[in-house]
Amino acid sequence: MLGIVAIPGVVFLLGVLLLPDSPRWLVLRGRKDEAFTVLHQLRGHEGEARSEIADIEEQLAQIEGGYGLFKANANFRRSVFLGVLLQTMQQFTGIIVVMYYAPRIFEVAGFGDNAAMWGTAIVGLVNVLSTFIAIGFVDKWGRRPMLIAGFIIMTIGMFTVGTLLYFGTGDSELARYGAVTMLLAFIVGFAFSAGPLVWILCSEVQPIKGRDFGIACSTFTNWLTNMIVGLTFLTLLNTIGNAQTFWMYAAFNAFFIYLTLKFVPETRGVSLEQIERNLMAGKPLNRIGL
Repeated sequence: MLGIVAIPGVVFLLGVLLLPDSPRWLVLRGRKDEAFTVLHQLRGHEGEARSEIADIEEQLAQIEGGYGLFKANANFRRSVFLGVLLQTMQQFTGIIVVMYYAPRIFEVAGFGDNAAMWGTAIVGLVNVLSTFIAIGFVDKWGRRPMLIAGFIIMTIGMFTVGTLLYFGTGDSELARYGAVTMLLAFIVGFAFSAGPLVWILCSEVQPIKGRDFGIACSTFTNWLTNMIVGLTFLTLLNTIGNAQTFWMYAAFNAFFIYLTLKFVPETRGVSLEQIERNLMAGKPLNRIGL
C-alpha cells in the first residue's frame, strides 16, 4: 500500500527531466541565450521572447522584500488578499469532504461498505481524468470562464445531492445512482477549474519582489482552510443534517461565482511583468490581466 506510491513518483521524476529550466532562473545566472531559446519555444515569436527577457532583467534588478513590501505597499496587499481568497474558495467548494469522506457519503446515499470503497476509487479516477480538461483548454478558454463554469457545475452538483438526500434515496436505485452521478459531476467541475486554476492564478498575480511571501500566505491559507473543512464536516452532518450540509456547500459555490466576477482577473496570454505593472498601477484586481 505504501510502496505503490513509488510508481507515480517515478512518473513525476521522468516528467521533470523533460521540463526546461525557468527563463528567470537562466537570466539570473547570466545565461540569456538559453533563456531566449526556452521563451522562443514557449511563445513561438522571436520579438515577444526578447521583449520578455528585457522585462525579466528589469524585474530581477529589484531586491525582493516580501514582508516589507506587504507593510509598505497597498497594491501588494491586494494581490496577497487575492491569493488568500482564491485558496479559501478552493477549499470551501467542499472538495475535501468528498475526497476525505467519500465512503461516508456513499453510505449516507444508501450504498453498502463494498460499494462505498469502490465509489471512493471512482471519485479519485474521475478527479485525475477531469484534470486533463484544464490541461487542454486553460490557455484556450481562459482562467475566469473555466472557474465560473466549474463553480456552476459544483453548485448544481452539491444542491442536487443535498436535495436527493433530503427526500431520501430509500430503496430507489434511480435516486442512489442520481446522487452518485451528481457527486461525480461535482468532481469534474472542481478538477478542471478550482483545483488546478487556483494554483496557476496564485503564482501569476504576485509581483516578483513579493512572490515568495504572497505564495507562502496563500499556501498557508490552503492548508488552514483544508483543516477547518475536514474537522467540521462530520459535525455538520450530525448537527444540521446531511442534506443541509450539502446545500451549505452549494451556497458557497454559488457565492464564489460572484467573487470570481468581482475579484479574479483573466490572465491568459498576459506576461507576469504586465500583470505586475497593472497591479502596481492600482488597476482593479479583476482587470490586472488586461
